[in-house]
Amino acid sequence: MTELNVNLRETTLSSELKFSGKIITVRRDDVQLPSKQMGFREVVEHPGGVVIVPIIDDNKVILIKQWRYSINQELIELPAGKLEPGEDPYKSALRELREETGYTTDALDELGYAFSTPGFCTEKLYFYRAKNLRFVGTDLDDGEVIEPFIVDAKELFDLIKNGKIHDAKTIAAVMLCFADSLCKL
Repeated sequence: MTELNVNLRETTLSSELKFSGKIITVRRDDVQLPSKQMGFREVVEHPGGVVIVPIIDDNKVILIKQWRYSINQELIELPAGKLEPGEDPYKSALRELREETGYTTDALDELGYAFSTPGFCTEKLYFYRAKNLRFVGTDLDDGEVIEPFIVDAKELFDLIKNGKIHDAKTIAAVMLCFADSLCKL
């Protein structure tokens, strides 16, 4: 990676709370840029979340269909959910796996993390692979309507390639989960 000779850090001069909701907080910060010019940043604070790639029989993946009100359409996604305040991401992933698919496991493999939209949002997503699954029954959150379904790995990649999966966190998690296989292609 090429090193930059410029300090990229922006300094917060003031911060104003604009909105505080159940899931997000929005603030407007006045900043000093590295050039010493003044600017502002609008920041959505989000507690972060988890995304799980549940694998059955080493070749099948559990996906979910869910209506996403903000974009007014149904999406195909991996099971995922928001972190509760102070919650360990690993424990959150086990909870979300059970709630949304009805499956549990004794161990999750950590795949890494990514920031969903760092240009304006603090959301940090933790990615996990779940194997050796056991069905124990779903436990959806109030008001949550989800339709789980199972596809094989080839079909999963076809759904992404053919534009049937538009969810960025799902695409990123699939790529991280199957990176070793993809590198052999």
